[in-house]
Amino acid sequence: MNILIKNFLLLISIIILLNSCAAVNVTTSSVKEKGIKEAISDGMIDAGINKEFFNHNVNMFINVEIEVVEGRVLLTGSVKQSKHRLDAVKLAWKVLGVREVINEIDVTQKGGIKQYLIDVKIKTQIRYKVIADKEISSINYNFEVVNGILYIIGIAENKKELKKIVKHANTIGSVLKVVSHVIMKDDPRRKKYQRKLQEKKG
Repeated sequence: MNILIKNFLLLISIIILLNSCAAVNVTTSSVKEKGIKEAISDGMIDAGINKEFFNHNVNMFINVEIEVVEGRVLLTGSVKQSKHRLDAVKLAWKVLGVREVINEIDVTQKGGIKQYLIDVKIKTQIRYKVIADKEISSINYNFEVVNGILYIIGIAENKKELKKIVKHANTIGSVLKVVSHVIMKDDPRRKKYQRKLQEKKG
């Protein structure tokens, strides 16, 4: 019994480590457009939400993905009950620095290892296509895929750049739908957020 408990704790530790790495990735992947302070703040938000999820429900921690861009939180993944979907949003709002929660969590019995592998393949393909396109600042975008639906969040240089990304996504055969939560580089909400961040740091 003690061995089983130890193995379970080891598994949880590995998951936490992997998610910590994901938080660092959030910090580094969007530095170009956001700046160091904004990226660090997003990394802290990501870690904070993961902690809330883990303390509330281990399954939520495992099944709900988090992307953070300048305080805007995108939640994706799948849960089996509507209550869990609402709980995830409430928990995300508890973390200091969150200014918007975009709830794209799917309530479904679908999924399984086959669909997971398809989603991973889609995510790999879109990342490759965007990185390979020299007209796109790929560092400014994050992607999540759930049951064939591709979600995009980030900061676009302009509408032309965003259209190119969506076009790339639509060339991937397994993609059922593309959902964009990207904002433009000159969006007034960004300036407001950056002012508040400067005041906070000051």
